[in-house]
Amino acid sequence: MRVDSGQLYIDGAFREAADGRRAEVVNPATGDAMGSMAQGGAVDARAAVDAATRAFAAWAATPAPERAAVLRKAADLILQRRDAIAALMTREQGKPLRESAGEVTMTADYFQWNAEEARRIYGDIIPASTRAKRLLVLRQPVGVTAAITPWNFPASMIGRKLAPALAAGCTAVLKPAPATPLVACAILQCLHDAGLPAGVANLVAGPAEPIGEVFLTDARVRKISFTGSTAVGKMLLGRAAEQMKKVSLELGGHAPFLVFPDADLDQAVEGVVSSRYRNAGQTCICANRLYVHEDIAATFSQRLAARVQSLRVGRGDDPSVDVGPLIGAAAVERVRAQVEDGLARGGRLLCGGEPLPGPGYFFQPTVIADLPPDALLRNQETFGPLLGLWSFRDEAEAIALANDTPYGLAAYLYTRDLGRAVRVSEALEYGIVGVNDPVPATVQAPFGGVKESGMGREGGYEGLLGFLETKFVSLAVPS
Repeated sequence: MRVDSGQLYIDGAFREAADGRRAEVVNPATGDAMGSMAQGGAVDARAAVDAATRAFAAWAATPAPERAAVLRKAADLILQRRDAIAALMTREQGKPLRESAGEVTMTADYFQWNAEEARRIYGDIIPASTRAKRLLVLRQPVGVTAAITPWNFPASMIGRKLAPALAAGCTAVLKPAPATPLVACAILQCLHDAGLPAGVANLVAGPAEPIGEVFLTDARVRKISFTGSTAVGKMLLGRAAEQMKKVSLELGGHAPFLVFPDADLDQAVEGVVSSRYRNAGQTCICANRLYVHEDIAATFSQRLAARVQSLRVGRGDDPSVDVGPLIGAAAVERVRAQVEDGLARGGRLLCGGEPLPGPGYFFQPTVIADLPPDALLRNQETFGPLLGLWSFRDEAEAIALANDTPYGLAAYLYTRDLGRAVRVSEALEYGIVGVNDPVPATVQAPFGGVKESGMGREGGYEGLLGFLETKFVSLAVPS
């Protein structure tokens, strides 16, 4: 399969869509087509569900060590092809090549981790209240699962969803984001070459509505795993309830980043930059709201603005570049609208503030201070290199400001006071908290949010539990 001409993957074979449709895939650094992808629809989605259903019984019955061997082989192949997949990701998604390479490595780690976890799906024996019974607890795969992944991390999100599903004994149908389907094809090629049986994992790219409708209405699909916007997540949750499908949702975020007066300021500045401007700010857990103690706010603002201004913006395949393009023109306009709204409401521009001339979809890394509470940037998730900065008086106010949002995915704090680190971490209403750590996500830890940032967890052993059902067996024993 050519990497610039993606196909659907159904029942163990790459193929064109049933109606032959294709769509261009655009390089966001140039605005030009860099390839094309087959565009599946309802017919293709049903064919993929058919294949996954046929494959389920045999895959679920496959001994865990055998499932693990396939996942380990896939991890090895992903690592062997890391440079090629990373280069493809940078062309397709835009992020700097070193970030792409790191993401491909993490993708392999998800398959490797879950290969090991497949061997540790334990049941229980419960002490019975009578000699005439034995009480057993079994953990069995949910069934056919649908995985819907975003464009901002087009490889690692596949690993985070498919690897635990397959490790648990489920079969899966993957729908990648329309902007980044080619990386998905490359990952499925690795699974294919690793010897994954036909139908165990399938890929259907194309418009969301017809494919999603199949996922939601076909009773054979027993779980939906989605990463994306809160609005879409709420819709999926409501529709999935019609058939009581299991759902895991990793949704929007609006992460606060708290800098206390005892923090190492240089470390905190670098932490803000690592969190906010990685992947051009197109990260669900990156800092959106920066809160700095009033005693250090002026000094910190100056240091941060100087550091942000030093970031180099450009094509991701240039090794000197720190910040790549946004995913498309609409993303640029969203950032521009938040900047214009903030400045119109009295915000103070510390650096940046303008889109960069094309080709491609670039925006200057930007910081705006002293925005009012009703500013878009204060309330609307920002998927771009834009950060708001405010000051706070004391610990209690910092916690209150941080929690003043319907979102609850990730939060950050910088302090050298151990007691404060414990108190604030426990008080923050978020699923993930980074203490002096701007990049807390890792394959062996649970990832997910509270409030309107989702439900369920991915990563760690908790990620595997979401693909398992618990069955109680009461066994009468003749005397």
